[in-house]
Amino acid sequence: MPYLAHTANVQLAGFAFATVGWVLGSITTGLVQWRVWHVANSTIISSGIAWIGIWRTCFFSRVLVSPNLETMYCQVFSVKDSFVPPEIFVAQGLMLVAIFLGAAGKVTCAFGLKNIYQGTAPITVITHLFTAGGIFNLFAGVCIIIPTAWNLHSVVNNFSIDFPSTFHMPSRPERQEVGAAIAIGILSAILLLMSGVLFLHYRQPVIFDPKVHPILVGQDRCSDCWSITTNPKSYISARSSVDHIPNCGGITNEAFELDEKL
Repeated sequence: MPYLAHTANVQLAGFAFATVGWVLGSITTGLVQWRVWHVANSTIISSGIAWIGIWRTCFFSRVLVSPNLETMYCQVFSVKDSFVPPEIFVAQGLMLVAIFLGAAGKVTCAFGLKNIYQGTAPITVITHLFTAGGIFNLFAGVCIIIPTAWNLHSVVNNFSIDFPSTFHMPSRPERQEVGAAIAIGILSAILLLMSGVLFLHYRQPVIFDPKVHPILVGQDRCSDCWSITTNPKSYISARSSVDHIPNCGGITNEAFELDEKL
């Protein structure tokens, strides 16, 4: 199998992008700072700021938790709760799918790179592995960009959420801002999409015939040597017939003659 390590430099960078993107996507899934709500009534929400993620909502409260604002008061919600808006409902599912797809893409691409550097598989197998890994990363990036963009749209338009009374949250804030989770999620999606494109960009290298063909003795057309060595097409045409290959002072190697007879 030919040496292929130099053909996968771009794919090695793509694997780094996929790794960082997958880690950032996992962090985004668990963060609560998707939306930042600023509320007017600070009786319960002491700091006047509440954070809303795709799994829970949190805020500091001197009344419910700690007078020193050292601990957050959090309430968990899921897709079973009727008040959950569709952008959060979709985000819960797609972010989990993105994590699994990103992990599958990383494993597939890592196995392909292993075969590249160790030469343990045919080139066609490596190409298929890179193609599969690239598709996994592309789908993972799409699964992240959809919920982050949708929640970004909700923040920009100041959409409300009808929380139940047990959450001690208003249905609409005075104003809301984009949280760090959305920014991290967008960056994660970009890296995964770039990684997918780079892996799909891999092409099989052109493999030359490594066999050494001897030059026969008895030919006196040494003037053709220069034209053959400088013009590959003339070498190919001359190679088609052994009788037309010029000899420039070489001697016959019996090992080559034996190989030709075999």
